[in-house]
Amino acid sequence: MFQKWKDRVTVTDIVMWMIGGTLLLLCLWGSVSTIRAGLYTRSHWIDFCIFGLAQGSIYALIATGYTMVYGVLKMINFAHGEVFMSGPFTGYFVAMALWRSDFLDTHPILGIIVIFGVAMFVSTMIAYFLEKVAYRPLRNAPRLIPLITAIGASFFLQYFFRGLYGSGINAYPDIEILEGFWMIFGVRVLKIQVIVIIASVLLMLVLYNFIMMTRVGKAIRAVSEDKEAAALMGINVDAMISTTFVIGGMAAGAAGVLYALMFKQVHFFMGFIPGIKAFTAAVLGGIGNIPGAMIGGVFLGLIESVAPALFLDGLGIIAPYQLKDAIAFSMLVMVLIFRPTGILGERLSAKKA
Repeated sequence: MFQKWKDRVTVTDIVMWMIGGTLLLLCLWGSVSTIRAGLYTRSHWIDFCIFGLAQGSIYALIATGYTMVYGVLKMINFAHGEVFMSGPFTGYFVAMALWRSDFLDTHPILGIIVIFGVAMFVSTMIAYFLEKVAYRPLRNAPRLIPLITAIGASFFLQYFFRGLYGSGINAYPDIEILEGFWMIFGVRVLKIQVIVIIASVLLMLVLYNFIMMTRVGKAIRAVSEDKEAAALMGINVDAMISTTFVIGGMAAGAAGVLYALMFKQVHFFMGFIPGIKAFTAAVLGGIGNIPGAMIGGVFLGLIESVAPALFLDGLGIIAPYQLKDAIAFSMLVMVLIFRPTGILGERLSAKKA
């Protein structure tokens, strides 16, 4: 048995386990030091967790677009962050028009629905034409070519919207029904965070049930499994791939509005960091796995919110929240060291990989 283990384990594996073990020990040491020092109260930790859940829910919605496209085409759509950006950036101008006309004050729910509708429509159209123009002609090209094309499409969309809407940072208007807080089980929780969490969970449930329960969803899964066999069974492969991009675009547009309502700011570069984080969440959960992307997004959001205070304050590091991105990617490294396929990922066959 020892000989079999020795044959499977390489020097690289041992080095990676040592790195992961060192990171894990530092996290434990920092956590124990922070808790023993009593630097934060119970209400602080609750606030960290709720904010992390809200942020992670947005990451999870964006990550579903990455993981669905990978599941069908086995490619990473690095322009998905710009699909996420395009909806709320366009929705900002609709929101301002409704705010100036007092429509948002007199009919806030209807106004929010209109903003969501416009943002989701724009993101969906961008995703649809992105697949139609940039990716479909390269369907049978070597895998590196669509990847480079996705990066190019990302830059194109960034600077297209910069030229269209300007390079400034724009603030979404305040909507009265989203301001303030609720007391839930004696805990003070911001209304917008609760709404973001609930809306994200509902959207993810709808998306998951659509993929798992409907005929279109089953057809998408069949195309993901084997395009040639799906085509022989009468499934329109091109239509199903386009539908995958459309669903991902709708989820990204909705996530974009939730992000804008929570953080208040939109600009042409706003999709880059959330896009990278959502891709990280998809890898954490197991790329190609929709529930995995959702779990990975929530996990990453919680880590970003809780870990800087929990891990770093006890180590005496000043301004730990400046290192939240480093912690997020360190968690990715740790997960992939001990479980290379991600939280819910499966080992791919040679044909799929």
